[in-house]
Amino acid sequence: MAVMSTYTRRRLTDAPFLAAATGATPSRRPVWFMRQAGRSLPEYRELRAGIGMLESCFDPELVCEITMQPIRRHGVDAAILFSDIVVPLKAAGIDLDIVPGVGPVVASPVRTHDDVRALPRLRPEEVHAVTEGVRLLTDALGQTPLIGFAGAPFTLASYLVEGGPSKHHERTKAMMHADPKTWHELLGALTDITIVFLQAQLAAGVDAVQLFDSWAGALSLADYRTFVLPHSERVFAEIADAGVPRIHFGVGTGELLGAMGEAGADVVGVDWRVPLTEAVRRVGAGKALQGNLDPAILFAGPEAVEAEARRIAREADQAITMGAAGHIFNLGHGVLPETDPGVLTALVELVHEL
Repeated sequence: MAVMSTYTRRRLTDAPFLAAATGATPSRRPVWFMRQAGRSLPEYRELRAGIGMLESCFDPELVCEITMQPIRRHGVDAAILFSDIVVPLKAAGIDLDIVPGVGPVVASPVRTHDDVRALPRLRPEEVHAVTEGVRLLTDALGQTPLIGFAGAPFTLASYLVEGGPSKHHERTKAMMHADPKTWHELLGALTDITIVFLQAQLAAGVDAVQLFDSWAGALSLADYRTFVLPHSERVFAEIADAGVPRIHFGVGTGELLGAMGEAGADVVGVDWRVPLTEAVRRVGAGKALQGNLDPAILFAGPEAVEAEARRIAREADQAITMGAAGHIFNLGHGVLPETDPGVLTALVELVHEL
């Protein structure tokens, strides 16, 4: 599948985020935060009052406004498209909803070969609301890059097989090992959906993409290599021609960093459990690193936040001397809902000075 026309993409030659992601020297240390748009912002809560999460994700004007909020408030170096990893599944016609306080819940979990065969495919026009949001954003953002994103096939599969969020992923792992043929067929179908979703965003003008494999940390390295890596590799290979930075991130994936680095991304996100100096050893030279302040530190007061931010900046600089292509400052996972937005704004200012 070829990437659709990308003529709308802006030329952001001076963007520090894109420089760090591609091995160039940024004018300052770039910073953005996963979940920077969302519940930590009072303006977001006000805007979303009475509007369902998925409804918001399919409203181009809302997508644009919510994505812009942290840019205006914090001055971060990249925007990330306001969406959800289950949006392409919903768009394709899978019956699911995002339940407040729970997360995505699937009406009819995928458990059998027939269930997999019955999965719909995604057509680009089914995510028109998302791509329209991207077009609005490329006008609104000026010189700030826009990151598109998708959930990785494994994480989407976990939601579909379990029927919702899961602590132990027991049904998912059981399918992998008991019926590998059905498992790989499921992952193949989800890989197709993910590629269509990312290609639609790229055609609309996103400047980078991030593939979230949120639950991959539940797997052993052997299981990851056998059951997940080939499908993630195909996602990255199919979008390589777009020529934009590709980021790969998962939570609790310290043991998988080497394999995740092999999947084809240009930037590997690191959670707070692994120092960046160790991450570069595991990922290998030649890729940029993103991360990795513990989101909980943001509750510890300004001195603690500054001390940790400085430590991470030092480790990042050391990682670059060890062969990392660059560093993008971020949290080791998403902004927690109760985070004081003022702490994030101050952190951005600090990182820009480091």
